[in-house]
Amino acid sequence: MNNPAQTITTIFLDVGGVILTNGWDHLMRKQAAEKFHFNLDEFNERHGLAFVAFEEGKITLDEYLNLSIFYKKRDFSIDQFKEFMYAQSKPFPEMIALIKSIKKQYGLKVFAVSNEGKELMLHRINSFKLREFVDAFVCSCFINMRKPDPDFYRLALDISQAKPSEIVYIDDRPMLVEIGKKLGFHGIIQKDLDATKETLMQLLGNKVLV
Repeated sequence: MNNPAQTITTIFLDVGGVILTNGWDHLMRKQAAEKFHFNLDEFNERHGLAFVAFEEGKITLDEYLNLSIFYKKRDFSIDQFKEFMYAQSKPFPEMIALIKSIKKQYGLKVFAVSNEGKELMLHRINSFKLREFVDAFVCSCFINMRKPDPDFYRLALDISQAKPSEIVYIDDRPMLVEIGKKLGFHGIIQKDLDATKETLMQLLGNKVLV
């Protein structure tokens, strides 16, 4: 059996919950309802119907918001609401530094594999300079399919031109990592920086990560 350190060439990296905070989760929606004073349950019901289409790149952010929030008159503007949404994205600097370090040290390719709406994804790519260390973005809004669809992962494989056994897949959702493992990836469930770093060291041959 080959040593993983001799075969790993590629990292598949989730974005929200791994290198950045989530883009637009239930806690952020709750904070939005408190800030802008609208009915959260009503919003969440409409969000649930519209959000998949937004993440799959089939409707724009404005269209999603018009369906979920601005279907009736509000005392705040769509631009104010979008500014709030964008402001929720924060980086995890130590995790970003770790990925940059192992990419450089081991000559790995890094692919972002993420469910994200287009405008949010572009904001996050630009704001946190993700192009500095991510080689390609295999994101739901660009390829019109979402994890956990197995075709999402198969397309990521085709784009990366890596073998499944050459890939380390890092995601904060256990079920999504399980799917990756079934396809032959080395999977890491993101819990905290130290645990992820320890597993990476084992997979890369227990060499010290600079």
